This record gives sequence, C-alpha cells and structure tokens, in this order.
Amino acid sequence: MNVAIVGVSGAVGQEFLRVLSERSLKIDRLELFASERSAGKKITFRGKEYTIRQLQHGDDFKDIDVAFVSAGGSVSLEYAETITKHGAVMIDNSSAFRMQEDVPLVVPEVNAADALVRPRGIIANPNCTTIQMVVALNAIERLSHIRRVHVATYQAASGAGARGMAELDDQIKAISRGEEPEVKKFAYQLAYNLIPQIDVFGDDDYTKEELKMYHETRKIMHSDVQVSATCVRVPVTRAHSEAIWVETEKPLSLDDVREAFRKAPGVVLQDDPSDQVYPMPLFIAEKDPVYVGRLRKDLATPNGLTFWCVGDQIKKGAALNAVQIAEYLAAQGSIGKK
Repeated sequence: MNVAIVGVSGAVGQEFLRVLSERSLKIDRLELFASERSAGKKITFRGKEYTIRQLQHGDDFKDIDVAFVSAGGSVSLEYAETITKHGAVMIDNSSAFRMQEDVPLVVPEVNAADALVRPRGIIANPNCTTIQMVVALNAIERLSHIRRVHVATYQAASGAGARGMAELDDQIKAISRGEEPEVKKFAYQLAYNLIPQIDVFGDDDYTKEELKMYHETRKIMHSDVQVSATCVRVPVTRAHSEAIWVETEKPLSLDDVREAFRKAPGVVLQDDPSDQVYPMPLFIAEKDPVYVGRLRKDLATPNGLTFWCVGDQIKKGAALNAVQIAEYLAAQGSIGKK
C-alpha cells in the first residue's frame, strides 16, 4: 500500500518509522511530511533514502492509502480534508476527532471492527493512557461487565514528546553538576519530582487528560462504565504506569482473571509477588504489549479488583496502535491495493 506519515520529525513520527520497519506491512510508496523547518531533511527507511516534504494543501495525498498523522490537533483539523479528499484513510494521533460521533476511536484488541465504518475517512487513535488501560480492562470485561474504574497514572516524560524527554534528561544532568535545572516544557521541575497535573484544569478541577480517560474508555468499550482518574507526570523517560481499581457486576476469582489476562491479545501477565515479579517502566520501554501485575482483591470494594499496568507510551500508546489499525484494515480488504 501507499503510506504517508505527517509529523515524521517528532517523537511519534520517528516511532512510526521504527514500528513500520519491524512489521510486515507491505509499503509500495512512502511519503514523509513535516513542517517547513524539517522539510528537505533526509531519512533512511528500509535501506532507502527519503526526503521530508513540507505539509501543504494540494494533491500530495492522491493515491495514498493510509496517512498516519501526528502533528498536533490544530494541524489535524486544518489538513483533514486535504489528506482524505482523494480517499486516503487518516489515522490521527491527536485529540481533535476522538469524541466526534462520526469518527471511530479504535484500539484493535478491543474494538477493531469500529474502524470499518468511517464516514469522514478518519480514524482516531486514543490517548496513550486510555489505550493501555482498555487493552487490560477488556480482558476483565469479557468475564463480567465493569461498573466503575478508578485509576492513578504515572506518566513518563515521553508523553510530552521529544522535548519532554530531553528536558528531564537535561534537568538530571544539571542537578548532578550542581546547577539550577531549566524548566520549559513542564509546569515545574520534573527531575526528582512528581507533578499532579497533565494538561489544563477544567471547571470541575479535573484535567483534560483525566477527562479523556473517562470519555474515551466509554466510547471504545461501548460501555456505561464510570471512570475517575488522577493523572501524574513522573520522572521516567519512557513508558506509562497505571494503578487501576475496577468494580465488576459479579464477583470474579483471581485465577479466572489471571487466565483472562494470559489469553488476552496484546497483554503480558507479570504477576508473581513471591519472587518480586511485576511490570516496571524501566524494562517495558520499547516493548509492544501492555503488561499487567500486582493483581489482587480490592479490600475496600465488593466485587473489586486492583492491578498494576505498564505500557510504552510512544509505541503501543501511539505509533503501534495506529499501525495495528492499518494492518487490520488491510487484512479486511478495507484499504490498500485490491
């Protein structure tokens, strides 16, 4: 198929190239787009050199089958019609279209078939924290309907892109030299600190990030589940972690839930407290699956369970999820050359 990447110079854009190089998706033509600042730069992919082009309105997406877009919500909104007008499927990594009724919001392990109905030619990639959570929740939902979820996230600097990761690294180096760390990307110093705010606060004092987890989870799972989140930035370079509490309609045995996790697509169970086996972001970075562990009964809630969940934010939380959507569509004959 013919593939385009919009925003290729960013952290997620670079991850798209890495993921595509690892996968078996056949690419006949590859077009790379970025801002004027990056236009003209060379990138090597699968042994061939490509030149980054400046994103502009016109017919550059003619004959493109799928466009992976990760250049920010304002760019997605401005260029959606340009990208899709000749029939390209736009898989968008921003929040611009996620909650629009005529745009499917897709995590392939959970609701892949939703991607087949796309009136506007757009499929939205969910928020990174939502993606890894619903992959894990779906295993439990298959056993019993989940009534409510409480989640506390521990989100890596990678959630703020390449600049966020660089700022954390620079701050740690500055402190080690006895210098004052510079704060630009985050509201406060992230090194050796936790920041209990991701995105801006609303009138109800929840942040946009926290409300994304509420609304997106319900849309993806086609569920009335209630979700309450507290999202925290932590001084980890890459891979998000989540402490998750769920309440189900009927009681579930831990053995049944463990078996469900073992069988669930995209999930790896690491759960042996006696040997201190549990997922940690240090070891999950650059891995494909979502990892779960620390599974136990919730002592405070009847029919309650709690577990720990870790996933690579840039990979499964962004680029890989989008590529998996394209792979599913290709397998269904919904995109690509017939």
